Amino acid sequence: MKIAYTILFGLLGLASQGLAQQAELCQGAYFTEEQGKAFLEKHIPASKVEWEVRAAQIRQQIRNGMDLQSLPEKPTSKPIIHSKREMDGYSIENVAFESMPGIYVTGNLYRPLKQQKSYAAILAPHGHGENPHGRFREQTQKRCATLARMGAIVFVWDMVGQGDAKQCEHKMAKALKLQTINSIRSLDFLLSIPGVDPNRVACTGESGGGTQTFLLAALDNRVKVSVPVVMVSAYFFGGCVCESGLPIHKKGDYQTNNVEIAALTAPRPMIMISDGGDWTKNTREVEYPFMQKVYALYNKKDNLEAVHLANEKHDYGPSKRKAMYAFMAKHLKLDLKAVTGKDGQIDEEPAKVLEQKDLAVFDAGHPRPANAVMGDEAVLKLL
Repeated sequence: MKIAYTILFGLLGLASQGLAQQAELCQGAYFTEEQGKAFLEKHIPASKVEWEVRAAQIRQQIRNGMDLQSLPEKPTSKPIIHSKREMDGYSIENVAFESMPGIYVTGNLYRPLKQQKSYAAILAPHGHGENPHGRFREQTQKRCATLARMGAIVFVWDMVGQGDAKQCEHKMAKALKLQTINSIRSLDFLLSIPGVDPNRVACTGESGGGTQTFLLAALDNRVKVSVPVVMVSAYFFGGCVCESGLPIHKKGDYQTNNVEIAALTAPRPMIMISDGGDWTKNTREVEYPFMQKVYALYNKKDNLEAVHLANEKHDYGPSKRKAMYAFMAKHLKLDLKAVTGKDGQIDEEPAKVLEQKDLAVFDAGHPRPANAVMGDEAVLKLL
């Protein structure tokens, strides 16, 4: 009887802990627009010291909320790289590597064909979207190829549960933790490529890829340039479990939002790209002024830029990419002229959009490795 009560109370304790964690999740439009603005106004730092104390607290809760105080063991297996295609000024390869034992990051590596003494490196996480998903979408392929034509080595990888990363469902409970681990290991992979300059490393993605961008930059100072697109919002916290499914924003009386998390990038170069058709519609009046105050604490306001496209919608469309290319060229010493036409406009025409089967990592000739952990339950156990 005593054992039965012990088990019962233990189960009740776990249930209570789970409910408490659910109550601390900040998902979707958790704040109203007015509440988001008021929150930022209340948290404007008065000094660099005050901000850095706050920044340390924010970073710690991100790690605690993800249960990622330390990274899992880094696998020693070699990356799988195959099916190299030489295109107009760049090449594409299909890539997989382990982020933790039995978990494979899958994606494509874009390289410039022109030989250089050293290369800038750019991580390109993607957002949610209809078929074709993520890295296979036109907007994703074009930005990766164009950045490679500008002289950068670029890596784009699948969100959990998408593309070739079908070891678990995208809505898996700890997708946020796994995607963050995958982001860090993707950075490790890029930095392992011979010739990559560790001082010229950037990350850019849109929507859910924007969340991955500012979270990685917040946690890993190896990211030197950050371009989060259509995602930095004072009131919207991310609509998917892979963005806000773990308590990284709130714990007891503690509260933060995605603007403060993005501000952890300071004083490294960042451009905020926003539009009038989503939760970044107030960027010019709300989020950007707050970010300017943080950058001013470091006397680095020139490292921060913003482009707001009031008549556009939620995407990584041509004008958003154009703003990003110029910023990357400026801060990573890339060749913008290499992708500029005679009319002075960015020319993405040489960036060919391939079919999903051409970019697939796992196929009949390249099967998924036998040690791959399959299913939500098994992946959650690893995490």
